[in-house]
Amino acid sequence: MRKRTEPVALEHERRTASGSPSAGPAAAALDADCRLKQNLCLAGPGPAEPRCAADAGMKRALGRRKGLCFRLRKILFFVLGLYVAIPFLIKLCPGIQAKLIFLNFVRVPYFIDLKRPQDQGLNHTCNYYLQPEEDVTIGVWHTVPTVWWKNAQGKDQMWYEDALSSSHPIILYLHGNAGTRGGDHRVELYKVLSSLGYHVVTFDYRGWGDSVGTPSERGMTYDALHVFDWIKVRSGDNPVYIWGHSLGTGVATNLVRRLCERETPPDALILESPFTNIREEAKSHPFSVIYRYFPGFDWFFLDPITSSGIQFANDENVKHISCSLLILHAEDDPVVPFQLGRKLYNIAAPSRSFRDFKVQFIPFHSDLGYRHKYIYKSPELPRILRPPPRPNCRASAEPRLLESALGEMCAGELHLGVPGEVGTGTPALSCSPPGSMKASALVPLSSCQPGPPEMRPEREHRFQGRPWQT
Repeated sequence: MRKRTEPVALEHERRTASGSPSAGPAAAALDADCRLKQNLCLAGPGPAEPRCAADAGMKRALGRRKGLCFRLRKILFFVLGLYVAIPFLIKLCPGIQAKLIFLNFVRVPYFIDLKRPQDQGLNHTCNYYLQPEEDVTIGVWHTVPTVWWKNAQGKDQMWYEDALSSSHPIILYLHGNAGTRGGDHRVELYKVLSSLGYHVVTFDYRGWGDSVGTPSERGMTYDALHVFDWIKVRSGDNPVYIWGHSLGTGVATNLVRRLCERETPPDALILESPFTNIREEAKSHPFSVIYRYFPGFDWFFLDPITSSGIQFANDENVKHISCSLLILHAEDDPVVPFQLGRKLYNIAAPSRSFRDFKVQFIPFHSDLGYRHKYIYKSPELPRILRPPPRPNCRASAEPRLLESALGEMCAGELHLGVPGEVGTGTPALSCSPPGSMKASALVPLSSCQPGPPEMRPEREHRFQGRPWQT
C-alpha cells in the first residue's frame, strides 16, 4: 500500500508542477486525501497534549535543579580547596601570620587626625614625634591630669615636657594590636586615668597609625624602651607605671624584664587582659576555631609565628621581673581567654623575683560585660588604682577608708561583682598572706608639695604614690 501511494503522490506533484490539465478530478481527490492525512498527523491524539506540556515543565525544573546543584557543588569545592590551601599558604609565607598578629594595617577609627587629639575630647593632650632609631618615627600623646586642663590650653610641647616633673605619677600605656593610639576605648581609658591625677603617655609602635617603620616584636619593645627613657629623663623622682593591654602586655613584660635586668625597674606593672605567650594565645583565639583541630595545626600555624621571631613570652618574662604586678582580666573576654590571665598569675605569684613585691589578680565578673576592652567602665577601677595616702600628710576621711579597703584586700579576698558595690563572694583577689601588708611597709609618696605655680592644682589630691608595692 505504501509503495503504491508514494509513486502516485510523486506523479501528482510532477503533474501539478508541470501544470498538466489531465489531472482533473483525480488530482483534486488526491490533494484532499494528502491534506487530511497531514492534518491528522499534526493534530495527533487529543489527550496527549497536557501530558507533553507537563513533561516539558518537569524537564525544565529538573534542569534548573541540576544547574543549582552544580553551582553549589562548585562553591563547596572552592571553599574546601581554600580551607585546605590557607594552612599551606601561611606555612610557605610566615609574613602573613605576622600581619594577622599585628593587624597594624587596620586603622580604626580611620577618619581621625592623630595630630589633633583634641578632636577626640582630649583637650589637655599634646602630640609629639620621637625618633627611636634612624628611619623610625613614632607618634606620642601626652595627657596631663584633668585638673590642669585649663592651664594646658594653648601650651606647647615644652610646657608638657616640664609638666612630667610635677608631683603626679605617670602611666606609660602600651596598646594592643589593630587600631591606633586614638582608638575609642583607649581614649576613654586615658580620660579615666587622667581624672585620677595621672599623666598618661601613649604612642603608636612603628608601623601603626602615623608612626613610620616596619613592625616587629623587637622594634615594638625598643620603641617602648625609648619612650620610657624619654619619660624618666623628664620626670625626676616621680613614679612611673607601665600599663599594657592585650598584645601590649607582651611588649610591657619584654620592656620591664629589660629594665629590671639593667636595674632600673618601673614602680609597677599593670597587665590588662594578658596572655601567657603568643602560641597559646593564637591557639585560643576565636579566629583559630575552624582550624584548631586541623591535622598539624601547630606545624602549619604556630611554628610560622616562632620562625617570624614573634614570641611575646609573658610566662617567661614574669620570672625575671622585680616590681609590683597587677593583673586585670574580664571573665567574658572573647579574645584573650580568662584562663590565660589566671594561668599567668599562677606562674608569677610563686616566682622568686616577686618575693619582695606584691602580685595581685583582679577578675571582673562576666555579668558586667567588660569583655576584652571595657574594663575602664568599672566603677571600682578608681579604687583599685588610687594609692593609699602618704603617712604624715594631711588626708581626708576618704583616703583612710581607701587605705582600710586596701588592707582588707590583703587580709583576705575581695569580690568585684556588681557595679558600684563591693562585697564578699567568689574569690577575686589574691595577694600576700594576711597581716603581711602593714602601714609601715607602704612606700611613701615622692612628694606632698604642690606643683609649680602655673600648674598648681585647684584642690588637694591624693593620687601620688606607688600602689600595689610593699
